[in-house]
Amino acid sequence: MSDLKRIRKEFTECKKDLETSGLDVSMPDESNLLHWKATIKGPVGTPYEGGIFRIDIQLPSDYPFVPPKMKYETRIWHPNISSESGAICLDILKNEWSPALTIRTALLSLQALMSAPEPDDPQDAVVASQYKKNTAEFSSTAKYWTETYASGSNEDDAIRKLVEMGFEVDVCKRALKQFGGDENKALDSLLAGLA
Repeated sequence: MSDLKRIRKEFTECKKDLETSGLDVSMPDESNLLHWKATIKGPVGTPYEGGIFRIDIQLPSDYPFVPPKMKYETRIWHPNISSESGAICLDILKNEWSPALTIRTALLSLQALMSAPEPDDPQDAVVASQYKKNTAEFSSTAKYWTETYASGSNEDDAIRKLVEMGFEVDVCKRALKQFGGDENKALDSLLAGLA
């Protein structure tokens, strides 16, 4: 059984330093401590700079003795992250996990991986090949994907649309956060609240 006290503490710790770490976490369903959503700011000086990347986190029932399951919901062009499924190739999310590690540690490791890809241990062979053979083309493609999929403007557009429908800005932000940025689910929730 999961250590719920530890999970709550980890969640609180993750929320503390958003400004310095560039990490943010939320729970789409406050009654389910085992499902988190996170965002990572693209590291400065990388093709991911300026992007906001959403991560889905599932904590197994035997956490922290088993690593969390994480995947990118935001599409990203990176050798160690599947451009199709968002699956991540990172040793601490597999055989190098230790109960001494935390979700925050794992998220910081993902941020570090974005700064320093490991093309010799790829999740996405096509991206890894491009990274090794033509770094400039890789950087250009990664930057394009960041601008296309991780610009953050999608959330701003969604908030604007929901506000135009008559909902308050803060309520819209909460609904979008609760549903991981899914505009349709957020709208359904907001409309259900009116009934």
